[in-house]
Amino acid sequence: MLERKLIFVSGKGGVGKSAVAASLALLAARRGLRVLAIGMVEGLGLAEHFGAEKLPYAARRVRPGIDALAVYRDAALDEYLRLQLRVPRATPTKVLTRALNVLAETAPGIREIVTIGKPVYELWKGGHDLILVDAPPLGQLFSYLRAPNAIADLVPAGPIQKQANRMRDSLADGTTTSLVLVTTPEELPVLETMGTLERLEAEPVITLETLVINRLLEPLDVPQQALSLLPPGPHQAAARHHTATYAQQQRWLDSLPRSPQLPYLFGLHTAGEVAEQLADVLDEIV
Repeated sequence: MLERKLIFVSGKGGVGKSAVAASLALLAARRGLRVLAIGMVEGLGLAEHFGAEKLPYAARRVRPGIDALAVYRDAALDEYLRLQLRVPRATPTKVLTRALNVLAETAPGIREIVTIGKPVYELWKGGHDLILVDAPPLGQLFSYLRAPNAIADLVPAGPIQKQANRMRDSLADGTTTSLVLVTTPEELPVLETMGTLERLEAEPVITLETLVINRLLEPLDVPQQALSLLPPGPHQAAARHHTATYAQQQRWLDSLPRSPQLPYLFGLHTAGEVAEQLADVLDEIV
């Protein structure tokens, strides 16, 4: 799972994709890789799992072996103009950036290509063995992955089209770039995940690395007869809820392809502790 250099992690909102992205970054760093973790559309979830209040646009060290940053559109636009379109460093770009911000709200693909362009540019720049991206949720994912195609169709020629084509090729290159999908064994996440798998098969804009099933309950290790003897109260209610939820998860699990599974973590854990514990589990299966 950690062989490629650029890995996007996505899933339906609320399934724990930020936790999985952070845990994969921790695991890669434990194995000696130089890791850059990127919060692509907002870095709050990723920052929380690294114990940081906020991630900056310029990468900073958050854990041994792990640098992290978040993508902010204004900064990404400025960098896009200077580095990818060869705008001289001495050229003031604030007015142009403001104009492009307005354009990004109306023209298809501009906001997305600038945002997804940051992790792709970091891939081109080098300096890290692995770039791990906490990507947008599934409902937004394809608008970002398809942005280079949209821009290439919109712009007939020139440096913008060349950069868009190069970015499209980098995203589609299965030797360097892949996607990790995260789901939980529940109705809406499973249905949205299955729809995404079908769309990826029909429109292979990126290589699927794997599907990770998160927050999976273990069966309650209590005989059914013992459960029936519990007096009414919170213990009986908790046991019945666990048993019913486990059965429901197993039904939805049967709809998914065989995939790595991560446990439901009980108890009070900080976000950083969750990421560390998930990294421990992944270390045994990846």
